[in-house]
Amino acid sequence: MAMAPRAYGLVRRPAAPLDPVREGGETGGPFAARGSRAMSDPNTGPRPARRTPPFAGFEWMIAWRYLRARRAEGGVSVMTWISLIGVTLAVFALIATLAVRAGFRAEFVDTILGSNAHVTVFHAVEVDANGNTSRTIADYQDMSARVAEVPGVTRAAPLVKGQVMATLRSANSGVEVFGIAPEDLETIPRIADPGTAQGDIARFDEGIAIGSGVARELGAQVGDRIRLINPNGVRTVTGISPRISAYEVTYIFSAGRYDIDRTRVYLPIGEAQTFFAKEGVADEIEVFVETPDEVERYLPAIQAAAGERALVWTWRDSAGSFLRALTIEDNVMFVILSILVLIASMNIISGLIMLVKNKGRDIGILRTMGLTEGAVLRVFFICGASIGTAGTLLGVLLGCLFAIYIDPIFSAVNYLSGGGVWDPSIRGIYALPAKLQPVDVVKAVSLSLLLSWVVTIFPARRAARMNPVEALRYE
Repeated sequence: MAMAPRAYGLVRRPAAPLDPVREGGETGGPFAARGSRAMSDPNTGPRPARRTPPFAGFEWMIAWRYLRARRAEGGVSVMTWISLIGVTLAVFALIATLAVRAGFRAEFVDTILGSNAHVTVFHAVEVDANGNTSRTIADYQDMSARVAEVPGVTRAAPLVKGQVMATLRSANSGVEVFGIAPEDLETIPRIADPGTAQGDIARFDEGIAIGSGVARELGAQVGDRIRLINPNGVRTVTGISPRISAYEVTYIFSAGRYDIDRTRVYLPIGEAQTFFAKEGVADEIEVFVETPDEVERYLPAIQAAAGERALVWTWRDSAGSFLRALTIEDNVMFVILSILVLIASMNIISGLIMLVKNKGRDIGILRTMGLTEGAVLRVFFICGASIGTAGTLLGVLLGCLFAIYIDPIFSAVNYLSGGGVWDPSIRGIYALPAKLQPVDVVKAVSLSLLLSWVVTIFPARRAARMNPVEALRYE
């Protein structure tokens, strides 16, 4: 009977146990824990395990491999693309909205400051012996000179105002007449703009200047003669007889505001005083200052220069309610779009949870090879943060391009929709403006990165706390 050979030297010795990961420390990489013999020196004895810095190169390598899902893991890849596109569109919408609202506000304020007085000075109501009330200014020349000497005031001009009916052939339109000196009219930025105007402003003293909206309503052109009808014109023994005067259109302006262009006309102040029977007086003094945003600091000096009966009214008083409504709308829109960015960032959680579930076996193997919880957390944090960062950068690029090329984009949309997308009679201005401000871009980028990075931490922690024994139980 043959004897079985003895297997000398073939008995396996038990493998040396892996070095335990020290609490709070890091190993020298995924393959650093190979036993204490590699970490010892014959002269000095055992050496402590070498720590790797956070976000080491191998962590980026593993995260990049996980982001590039295989064909069999197509669901992870699809979720990655959905998350990327969602963050991109959310950031794009946020930047585009902030740019449009900033442009609308800037255009609205510019049309106010460019065609209206920054400060209006007028007299309080005065009652004479017969019980008649009056607010006219008799010494308007002296008052204008005193107000113009106030430091920071660039111009002070007397005005005569009144509402009349303008007619041309069979067309009628209600207008507001501003009587002003020709040299003062040439200093109003939005009115004396040769790029948007028709006619010659130098011939203003020979006729009348009308807004482009008035010209459109009446069908008037430069050279036509329009009639102004003042119902409170001439007092006769039989009552009040309307005053009718005809003037040649010498200048057609466009202030950029529908309500101004639709209702405003200018007459030389001497002609306006005659037409409204206000010889030798003015209704108010319009004042322009150097810094309209700080108009309140000029008011005490202007009030003192104008006299005791004078009252002041600023552009903020006239447009304050609208500006406050714009501010409230801006804040609400920012909150709503911030929620949109948060919803887009939540897609990152879904994608990472699917990735963690699919990579459970890999996580268990990496943990048994010596990878710490912190390293696993950083790997999956890099995965989610990379999606959020890439989506944010793409959204910023699209949002900036939209703000820069908004005019051709708006023209294309208006053409494809058949026109009439933007109604200036409702919105006040003629086009959709956009103003790209660095502070708005910084706010959008900060919000998107903060939300996308914060939501990434939760699935990353779940992956880091996965028990390697349970992950490899059925492998």
